[in-house]
Amino acid sequence: RGLTRSLSITSAESAFEKAQGERVTLPCTFVLSEEDVGTLDIEWVLIPADIQKKEETIILYSGDRIYNHYYPALSGRLQFTSSDPKSGDGSVDILNLKSADTGTYQCKVKKAPGVESQKIQLNVLVKPASTKCSIEGSQEIGKDIILKCASQEGTPLLYYDWRRVVTGTQGLPATSVLNKNTGELLLKNASKDYSGTYNCVASNRVGTDECSVELNVTPPINTAGVIAGAILGTLLGLALLAFLVFCCCKKHREKKYEKEVHHEIREDVLPPKSRSSTARSYIGSNRSSLGSMSPSNMEGYSKTPYSQVPSEDFERASGQNQTIASSKSDIAHKIGDITVV
Repeated sequence: RGLTRSLSITSAESAFEKAQGERVTLPCTFVLSEEDVGTLDIEWVLIPADIQKKEETIILYSGDRIYNHYYPALSGRLQFTSSDPKSGDGSVDILNLKSADTGTYQCKVKKAPGVESQKIQLNVLVKPASTKCSIEGSQEIGKDIILKCASQEGTPLLYYDWRRVVTGTQGLPATSVLNKNTGELLLKNASKDYSGTYNCVASNRVGTDECSVELNVTPPINTAGVIAGAILGTLLGLALLAFLVFCCCKKHREKKYEKEVHHEIREDVLPPKSRSSTARSYIGSNRSSLGSMSPSNMEGYSKTPYSQVPSEDFERASGQNQTIASSKSDIAHKIGDITVV
């Protein structure tokens, strides 16, 4: 009897490692036997890491039709590589890979009575990205300086490498100590010659990223002078503050004193009498006495000193005093005329 050939999968690759954003082809080529007469089905499933969960169908070819609506996470990114999978190529392409696409995929080919399957492990890694360099420690001669390098993104394990960019050489100083796992470069007992541009390269299995930093080693700072200057500046500031406070207090006291003096003056001074009323009362009293006067007593009246009018009620300028004197003289003449009649 002759040997019969059964359905078999011929692709051999079982593991792939790709970077995020790339594309991958998961192979699944097969050959059919003459005994396989049923409907051809090609099914791809995702096997979860948790064995308690069920596998999920992600794409299916059956009865000359393609069904790819099963797995929303791969919607628009998953397709059969061949436009005619029944020709013996059931491979699939996954586009724009994401780290969440990492997992175990299985290709199942069925054509009764033949059935065959193959598992493929896909590992999607993230390239190093957003790598930053920094300097820790004082950049002074004789000090220990640490150059740091770290990537904000990237799938472990990440490795770091430092190099100094100098014309004609890229070697690190002889006293430097590099930790490739942490990205720290220790420069012991730094000298002026250590100055320059340092470049760090972060890498993993799928990519690299880099950054650079400028190191400038200078002589030690005169700390004594800095401290003295700080103390002097502080004292001057305190003196200025004290002067301002003194000026404000003095100004406040002066204003307070002015208010008190003004208030006392207003309380001590009596309100002035009405000059017009005082004058009228004085003239009225003199008129009343004129009615009883006779030529015999006019002489005594004419000699009456007008200075007896209260000075506090008739403070006048020299011009005003003359006017009053002339007025009194007119009154005396009129009284004389009345007496003669």
